Amino acid sequence: MEGVNEKKLDEVFGVEDRGEPGDIDSLSPEYGFPIDDLMEGLISCEDPQQDHQLQSCSDDELLDDLMFKAIPPLIAACLEEEIAKLSEIPPGIQDTGEHNNEENHPHATASVAELLKSFGSDFKLLNGDKIEPTSESTCMKKPTTRLSTEEIMRVAEKRFIQSYSQTVDIMPVLGNPFDLSLSGLSSGEIEGIELADMLLASAEKVSNREYERASKLLSQCNRLSSSTGNPVQRVVHYFSESLREKIDRESKGTGKKLMFDIPKVFMTPIFANLAYYKNVPFGQVGQVAAIQAIVENVTTAKRVHIIDLRIKCGMPWTLLMQALASRDECPLESLSLTVVGTCSSQMEEVGKWLMSFAETINLTFSYMMVRMSDTFEIKEDQFEVDAEETVAVFSEFFMWAMIPQPDRLDSLMKVIRKFSPCVMVIIEAEANLNSPDYVSRFIETLFFYSAYFDALDVCMEKDDQSRLFIESLLSQGINSVVAAKGEEWKARCVKIEVCRAFLSHFGMEEEELSMSSLYQSYLVNKKFASGDSCTLDMNGNALIIGWKGTPIHALSVWKFL
Repeated sequence: MEGVNEKKLDEVFGVEDRGEPGDIDSLSPEYGFPIDDLMEGLISCEDPQQDHQLQSCSDDELLDDLMFKAIPPLIAACLEEEIAKLSEIPPGIQDTGEHNNEENHPHATASVAELLKSFGSDFKLLNGDKIEPTSESTCMKKPTTRLSTEEIMRVAEKRFIQSYSQTVDIMPVLGNPFDLSLSGLSSGEIEGIELADMLLASAEKVSNREYERASKLLSQCNRLSSSTGNPVQRVVHYFSESLREKIDRESKGTGKKLMFDIPKVFMTPIFANLAYYKNVPFGQVGQVAAIQAIVENVTTAKRVHIIDLRIKCGMPWTLLMQALASRDECPLESLSLTVVGTCSSQMEEVGKWLMSFAETINLTFSYMMVRMSDTFEIKEDQFEVDAEETVAVFSEFFMWAMIPQPDRLDSLMKVIRKFSPCVMVIIEAEANLNSPDYVSRFIETLFFYSAYFDALDVCMEKDDQSRLFIESLLSQGINSVVAAKGEEWKARCVKIEVCRAFLSHFGMEEEELSMSSLYQSYLVNKKFASGDSCTLDMNGNALIIGWKGTPIHALSVWKFL
């Protein structure tokens, strides 16, 4: 790992032609899994030039220390048969309301089946077949502006700071950019910067309790923004709505909590998560490194038990299943997965799918659920962990909500420690949204979500129902930072350095990510057409996944002392 922490992974695994290119398709890291066979099917868009570069990379001297061996290919026929069974379920449309039982949502599995069906030909890659990308492949769209969404916001911030230091109101600023000339920018970029100018000015007025002036600016923001417009307009829409709620709370004392309407689209959370997982690199890049880290820590375990503190679409566990089921040495006897969450219907749906998947590869698999509405409710006796099982814990976007509630985090850690996990892999947002200064917190939140919305714009179509659904969920995080206060202010994301300080109090020590884990994430990222925009950096032992240089997620591996 020497030198990795000071460089981007693109530099560490740099592409350099040295003679004949190697055959990466036939390689897989020792104790790992066949990354191309498993992941290529989930990432439909391929770039021939990228493939050539990746093949050349296998001969690079930086990879000489990696141990490789061939893993027997898995049989895809069983999986295809299971997908066919699932696809026989009549396709249904599920609304976003709550469902009490399976009878109330007979088509719950249909959404998963439809997406799996769309992956059908890709799963054949598990059997070693080469499939060329189709016209339906997910590809990065050509940028329509030269500035990203976050860059537009940063230009607006510089103009705002300059105008604020000169005590000039926002309206003159729009016609007088001072030293920050907007010449050479497109009309769309200029409109975006001026819209962001108004948003920042309104936030400053709100922080000074100048609610009448802020309301006038927000009325303009609302008129010029939209949840279905370009990414700048979408970001401004959600931020301005949250500022409006803050004004109503503080000036009118209504105390009414604004609940953003979920777009009226035929979408389920699990389907949206799967679509996000397939199209946006953040999920796969982080999870493939996380799964690799878990695999490396259970190499000699015959019985493995995974605790997932916040189950989503369940896709990473299919990768773990295949990795463990294909082990030549120390064959796996059983795999158990216990998931923790609040949404019973989603947890059940994921469980049915994973159980079916396990059957296709003849894996002894058990799936258990721990339902809770508060982390204080999580108790040791809710987990059916056998003393002979090797336990690993996976936490993805679960712990950040407990930063303002250290007593809950302490309670959770005490429960986890009792299972003596061999490893705990944590993925969290890499952003400082916890500043006590309101304007500073607002600006940092604006930059973070602007980068996120920019990624969604690049990776998904403008009117994609999954994208609209995901953005509406992200808006809840925006609202928590911008409008909420006290106990309702839950989205207190912090940087990895703060996480290290928190976790050290619980007797935990950060481990190095192996070269194989980093290489897996590097390969997956390069398979995305948007891979050049998704940046991979190291902060100490943690992998930082970003978008155009802006940190988005941090992945770290921990062990209890």
